[in-house]
Amino acid sequence: MSANEKRQAGEAAIRYVEDGAIIGVGTGSTVAFFIDALADLKDRIQGAVSSSEQSTAHLKRLGIPVLDLNATGALTLYVDGADECDTHKRLIKGGGAALTREKIIAEASQKFVCIIDSTKQVKLLGKFPLPIEVIPMARSLGGREIVKRGGQPVWRDGVVTDNGNWVIDVHGWQITDPVGLESDLNQIPGVVAVGLFARRAADVVLVGDKVM
Repeated sequence: MSANEKRQAGEAAIRYVEDGAIIGVGTGSTVAFFIDALADLKDRIQGAVSSSEQSTAHLKRLGIPVLDLNATGALTLYVDGADECDTHKRLIKGGGAALTREKIIAEASQKFVCIIDSTKQVKLLGKFPLPIEVIPMARSLGGREIVKRGGQPVWRDGVVTDNGNWVIDVHGWQITDPVGLESDLNQIPGVVAVGLFARRAADVVLVGDKVM
């Protein structure tokens, strides 16, 4: 069921693509279905801004031009998945370690369409460990600060982000104030990005082919 819903969500997101647009493209297994569907429209769009080397390679294989966000300016649409989504369209992202670039593209986009399967829906964020990207020398400092806030930090050993940084996954949080926690964690020195997409939540969430 999950795989079928992922495919449905990826294909359903195509209806938000406008002719002549530059599309922000996220990362992950659900987004891969969107990229496959986007290939059928490649002659109707200018190209895509990619959030990861993985997605960049996929887009290029299908002949979709990959553009630099610095050159494109604001985007009309960003399509990406999530590891968790609450009833207010706030998200946990970063299971694929692309959270920083994903956050940048989401901020640069007028509309953020999140594509998920029903297993990603939750009432309260936090069952999925919260990813936090940190500069390597700040791993220990960041971990201590997380413990002070009641979290259980686990270094994702062996994972290096596309930006050359490390990821800490935080277990044990039930996140009742996602916006406040996102803001607080962003103040820890060495934190590059927090996998909470709460201040800039999704505008539309597709669960399979249905709008949440």
